[in-house]
Amino acid sequence: MSHPLSSLTSGAISSPFTQLRKLLAGIPPGHAKPIELTIGEPREAMPDFIAAKLDEATALYGKYPPIRGAADARLAISEWLQKRYALPSAVDPEREVLMLSGSREGLFFACLPAVGRKEIKGRPAILMCNPYYSAYVAGALAVGAEPVYLNATKATGFLPDLDEIARDKSLLARTAALFINSPANPQGAVADTRYILKALELARARDFMLFLDECYSEIYTEAPPTGGLEVAIQTPERFRNLVVFNSLSKRSNLPGLRSGFCAGDETFLEAYGEVRNMCAPTVPLPVQHASAAIWRDEAHVETSRAAYRDKFLIADNVLGDRYGYKRPAGGFCLWLDLSQFGGGAQAAVTLWQRAGVKVIPGSFLAQTGRDGINPGADYVRVAMVQDSSTIREALERTISVLR
Repeated sequence: MSHPLSSLTSGAISSPFTQLRKLLAGIPPGHAKPIELTIGEPREAMPDFIAAKLDEATALYGKYPPIRGAADARLAISEWLQKRYALPSAVDPEREVLMLSGSREGLFFACLPAVGRKEIKGRPAILMCNPYYSAYVAGALAVGAEPVYLNATKATGFLPDLDEIARDKSLLARTAALFINSPANPQGAVADTRYILKALELARARDFMLFLDECYSEIYTEAPPTGGLEVAIQTPERFRNLVVFNSLSKRSNLPGLRSGFCAGDETFLEAYGEVRNMCAPTVPLPVQHASAAIWRDEAHVETSRAAYRDKFLIADNVLGDRYGYKRPAGGFCLWLDLSQFGGGAQAAVTLWQRAGVKVIPGSFLAQTGRDGINPGADYVRVAMVQDSSTIREALERTISVLR
């Protein structure tokens, strides 16, 4: 019997970017100036003080970083969380915050204590929104759990149907964790207070962990997205069964800094800290020193938000209601329905071959769900990370060939 990880080593499950390279192999771009809109790598300005903050702490490269994070960095995160979500009391920086080397490794390693904390008969299950972030499925497979893909479609508001999950008692009995991404990548849907509370109540009733990936929480053009901690803190159980994840990658245009955090259930984080102490990467102390200053600064974040507002205004004007477009509530991606052009994969080839615009087929960001359908098959994801003029040109090229 093959190990669950064989699906990764055999290529049955692979990175969307690997799949895209294979799809477009040997196909030249249909324009002298190709436009890359696949990677969710922010290109807005980084905080201008980051180099000085790193330099201030150069000597700290000579020290091992504490696994939970430096005290001031965790305090800065606690302060940011309380201010951002108007929390009635502070998140305890000592017990309820843990630094991560970017959220990706944190999401992956969280699967270890999630499975270890619950006695399960049979194979554990880790549920995840579908489309999903690759760390969710990799973490599930690494601990031998079954990844269960919960289709997030237009019919379900682009979030998993919690009522459907609640009806499956046998699945819930072996569920160790549920991953939900809000704002969702790639659809941009935002879970509201009622949705988060329903997910949290389900997690507590069946004693699994609710992992909220909130990495796009600071990219929005209208209302700030609701956060898991602001919902949970209003309950008598506080953060029990809940951990949220975030980072500086999207918020502060620093994907290369590899600085993030998780916060929530102190009992879980105590065990999680021990797991990470044995096998996970730590965040260098100069990075933590700079991170504290970055979490305390909002000016650069608002500058980025203003840039994204301009880009989405361009999308509003250029696309109108084509391809089912509607400005997303959060994040910086477009999720365009190109079913009338042969589906996402065929449309991605057409756009590259005829317009030199490179996008990701939605099916590459998802798996076939429990209903036998890949929820991304009709779509493409467009990452709005280029400058405004390039975004306009890319969208105009798109509608010139997909009419």
